[in-house]
Amino acid sequence: MDKKQYELRILPLFEEKLQETVNYIAYRLHNPIAANALLDAVEAAIYERLKAPEAFEPYRSQKDREHVYYAIPVKNYFVFYVVIGNIMEVRTLVYSRRDLPKIV
Repeated sequence: MDKKQYELRILPLFEEKLQETVNYIAYRLHNPIAANALLDAVEAAIYERLKAPEAFEPYRSQKDREHVYYAIPVKNYFVFYVVIGNIMEVRTLVYSRRDLPKIV
């Protein structure tokens, strides 16, 4: 039996949020090691989830959405993505202590 293969699509919003977060940690908090560790952890988590993105419980958003959101916890952050056909589309990165229901 063949496993479904998924393609990865990264939205610009996610790239912007990730870059802002990494820059904040590296330059504002003066901790480039932690910034690089977060970057590596996010990348690893996304590629691990790409193997079976629909095998996890959907994120229960209070907003009506065309596509179901999924969340990947990575350190103190959540990576949010949707699955559209055979595409795992990574949409945004949110700090875990934010008011998630208002944001996502």
